Amino acid sequence: MLTRRILLSTIAAAPLVSLASRTAFAAYPDKPIKLIVPFAPGGNADFVARLCGEGMRGSLNQPFVVENRAGAGGSLGAEAAAKAAPDGYTLFTGSNGPLTVNPFVQAKLPYDPLKDFVAVGLANLAPHCIAVHETVKAKTLAELIALSKTSPVNIGTSGVGSASHMTLMRFNAATGAKLEHVPYRSGGALTPDLLSGAINGAMTELSTVLPHIGGGKIRVLAVASAKRAPKAPDVPTMIEQGVKDFTAASYVGILAPAKTPPDIVKALEAALTKTLNDKAVQEKFLNTGAELVTDTLMTSAGFTDFIKREFEQTREAAKLAGITPT
Repeated sequence: MLTRRILLSTIAAAPLVSLASRTAFAAYPDKPIKLIVPFAPGGNADFVARLCGEGMRGSLNQPFVVENRAGAGGSLGAEAAAKAAPDGYTLFTGSNGPLTVNPFVQAKLPYDPLKDFVAVGLANLAPHCIAVHETVKAKTLAELIALSKTSPVNIGTSGVGSASHMTLMRFNAATGAKLEHVPYRSGGALTPDLLSGAINGAMTELSTVLPHIGGGKIRVLAVASAKRAPKAPDVPTMIEQGVKDFTAASYVGILAPAKTPPDIVKALEAALTKTLNDKAVQEKFLNTGAELVTDTLMTSAGFTDFIKREFEQTREAAKLAGITPT
């Protein structure tokens, strides 16, 4: 029997229950979203984060605040993101370094890239390429490989353990080339030496050399992508020149801390996919020499599989380079 006391208690509690329900099931997102970039402003990861954040803002109706946390090859920012609350309000702009290179070059990594994150989607691929100074006699990839077996040919990369260094090691192993490694701090740092002829060539992102194509100082012999770059249509792929199935790129994607609820990951995935399919966004990526990401790789499942493949490829490349974590 419903007594007067029970009825009054129920009525009095109703606003509290309603408030609790609204709090527990508030629509996501209801406040700004932080996007950690583990590098200084101005680089490719920072560019991708800001472009994607602005696009996703339109879908989720909340601003994306980019926070640059540079240091330790991206590990400092990765650690901060991995340890953030898994509520969808702190995301990570992940790339080769913190996700699939640092585990093989840094001892005692303070996070596990395969366990501490859930992928949202891949956003950007910057294909690697081989460029040589005009004084190098080789005009094709085959000629460069042959030349390296008879004369010293030194090739600059972004540094020991960098994504481009790993690509160089894979290329030597796949082709039998004997290209000698010259490490720099970044692709930008090696460019002056490439243009002056202080080094014979470089394995770097196509975006690094794209502004110099046609200037007469360098030749881009090949790009490591599945098809030719729209902004460099005269540059053949490595696959076209006989290096079977050889692709390599610096990549940037968005991830969330592990245990982020699946419905939040889905909402983020949908916002990212919509942004990446926007023609204006695609044109901005293409203008940097980037390769557009496929619909599958834009998804959480697709990016997850991509990271796993990259992880294993880098493991093998590190072995070829004789790199051990320090």
